Amino acid sequence: MHYNWDSALETGHELIDNQHKQLFAKLNSLVDAYNDNKGKAELEKTLEFLAAYTIKHFNDEETLQVKYDYPDYLRHKTIHTDFKNKVTDMVGQLKQNGYDDKLMQETIVVVADWLLNHIKGDDFRMAAYVKAHSDI
Repeated sequence: MHYNWDSALETGHELIDNQHKQLFAKLNSLVDAYNDNKGKAELEKTLEFLAAYTIKHFNDEETLQVKYDYPDYLRHKTIHTDFKNKVTDMVGQLKQNGYDDKLMQETIVVVADWLLNHIKGDDFRMAAYVKAHSDI
């Protein structure tokens, strides 16, 4: 199953939306690799990408929140930290135990669920606040 980006996921902030699109593209690459039984190499690449890219993406979001004095900043930052820790845990599992289908499936579900729920909830609220307090 692919996770398609559509206008219902747009926050209205171009930088954030473009970064979300990249996260969806990487998630779909992982789904394709799993479906084609080529998951081992793609899982490692995806987890490495997520570990690095979420740092950049979350920093960009948090910079906006600080710039516009977003009142829910600390909670939002904690949610980001929790997700980064989850990705770090999955990287650790892969390094310690090697590839297995269970980790691949868990990664797909965790990333997809987190992205969809986080964007539609926390990021929509943050983007609406930023938009109301800026010229974007």
